[in-house]
Amino acid sequence: MTRTYHVIHDSLLAVAAVLLLSALGSSASAATAEDLDRDAAQALQTLYKANPAADAISRKAKAILVFPKILKAGLVFGGGYGEGVLMKGGHVTGYYNSVAASWGWQAGAESYAYVVFLMSDKAVNYLAKSKGWEFGVGPTVVVVNEGMAKNLSTTTLKKDAYAFITDQQGLMASLSIEGTKISKIRNP
Repeated sequence: MTRTYHVIHDSLLAVAAVLLLSALGSSASAATAEDLDRDAAQALQTLYKANPAADAISRKAKAILVFPKILKAGLVFGGGYGEGVLMKGGHVTGYYNSVAASWGWQAGAESYAYVVFLMSDKAVNYLAKSKGWEFGVGPTVVVVNEGMAKNLSTTTLKKDAYAFITDQQGLMASLSIEGTKISKIRNP
């Protein structure tokens, strides 16, 4: 390999580290519980207005995890972080964080909200008893896109959890392997 390749490679890694640290650094100042409660309620209302199927699903859900703002950045290596709430019966019952790490072809930074509707007691119990829920392990999570949402109804819901991503801002191109873990945190 040439020296030019190594210089470009090392430069890309340095840029990725700067992007990641600057995006995630702004989230280091944790929101207060009141801020998270308010932002989560607003994120849910935004989702319900944009997607009536989500509103219908919420009425059948055993609990709802709401992450009103996830910050994600990467260049080859990437990561994301956000804090959110668990709601049962319309009331906040716990606070959680979502941490993601990725590797592969990716560049950019973005923020988004995501909401996970926990449809079964199995999913709610798994979240409560596990030391963190890694997507892909435990109950099945289906990420709902706009086309799928049009075909969902309360009679076709068969999976443990349905996730909706909303309020995307920024630009992130990605073809990477990613893992996400949700863990309980103390009240912020």
